[in-house]
Amino acid sequence: MALAIRLSRGGRKNRPHYSIVVADSRKPRDGRFIEKLGTYNPLLAKDDESRVQLNGERITYWLGEGAKPSDRVATFLGKAGLAPVPEQRNSPEKSKPKAKEQARIAEKEEKSKLAEEAKATADEEAKAAAAAPAEEAPVVEEAAPTEAPAAEETPAEAPAEETKAEDAPAS
Repeated sequence: MALAIRLSRGGRKNRPHYSIVVADSRKPRDGRFIEKLGTYNPLLAKDDESRVQLNGERITYWLGEGAKPSDRVATFLGKAGLAPVPEQRNSPEKSKPKAKEQARIAEKEEKSKLAEEAKATADEEAKAAAAAPAEEAPVVEEAAPTEAPAAEETPAEAPAEETKAEDAPAS
């Protein structure tokens, strides 16, 4: 007879409560079992001591008889120190995002790379601009006084022409 240590569900709708039982592996989940070995209440906090209660003496007996624990029960036994901790199964194919989501992720990464490159070039240009005016500042000051009088004459003449143009249509 193939024995299994597994969970048997009890409780009402939306309020599960599990019994940890040893049963013939061919029997239904909530069907006939050989012995009750503990309880599991998933509604309690994860750090609560009464969330998982195990009868360690009977569990070691049934493990010696050849009973195989289910994945969830094996985790409980591993945390309690009654059996080695099982490896965590990883199914990357199932957990991998679908094609559209992968395309969105790739597009987002590309945009972030472009933004980083743009920021880096802007920083380099700002550093270059900060360094260049300090050296060229005397050159700009010398050239500015010669151009300043020409700039002042042009705006003074323009308003005079505008006023003449405004007076003519008004008459």
